[in-house]
Amino acid sequence: MTDLTFLGTGTSNGVPMIGCRCPVCTSDDPRDRRSRTSALVHHGGLTLLIDTATELRSQALALGLAHVDAVLFTHAHADHTGGFDDLRRFNELAQRHLPIYAAPETAALLRHKFAYAFADVFPFYGGKPDLTLHEVDGPFVVEGAAADAVEIVPIPVWHGKTRVLGYRFGGLAYVTDAKDVPASSIELLRGVEVLILNALREAPHPTHLSLPEAVAVIEEIGPREAYIVHVSHELGHRAAIDLLPAGIQPAHDGLMIRTSP
Repeated sequence: MTDLTFLGTGTSNGVPMIGCRCPVCTSDDPRDRRSRTSALVHHGGLTLLIDTATELRSQALALGLAHVDAVLFTHAHADHTGGFDDLRRFNELAQRHLPIYAAPETAALLRHKFAYAFADVFPFYGGKPDLTLHEVDGPFVVEGAAADAVEIVPIPVWHGKTRVLGYRFGGLAYVTDAKDVPASSIELLRGVEVLILNALREAPHPTHLSLPEAVAVIEEIGPREAYIVHVSHELGHRAAIDLLPAGIQPAHDGLMIRTSP
């Protein structure tokens, strides 16, 4: 089985937004409170974190998360890396370096932004992140200390001029911050049982899929079920449910889903 928990499902500003009094930002529906987009995957005995969202600490506390085998980065934008320094606690708990995986261009930005995390300067764990960086540009294998090795398939998409990696874990795939999903990546997603895809709002956006665009991609791939993430304050949870066709749902923070291998 593969389990995925949505740690955060909001866009780069989060929801509610600072200083906004719109109906979604003032909603009393807890599903409209969205921290920055990130996810936790349990697959083949491994616990894998996708991105270190700005609220990683509070997301981990809400879930009771105390162990991560590896981190997969989609890209290096601030809302997906803002909680990077909190990885040091997982180093301290496990007493080991933590492997992270990213596309070469994302890896270069992480090395630049967080150079201290890739230099061993303390004789103990917990003072800073201690990470082992792996560049990936095709299927790769992640190993855990007490789990079988697992193959993961990167899914390249375009977020404006930024190349972003989604990830496929057997019958489940997670793709965020896409505006364009190339035909080659559509083929990599064929046969997925569950698909997670971003949908910012109803109206078009220059660097993110809109709700109608995301629905069109999902219908082309044809998963059994799909969930949308990276949703802005322009789209409430209840409104999204009403707008989406059968088989597609808006995710919300803390939601856990499961699929067969």
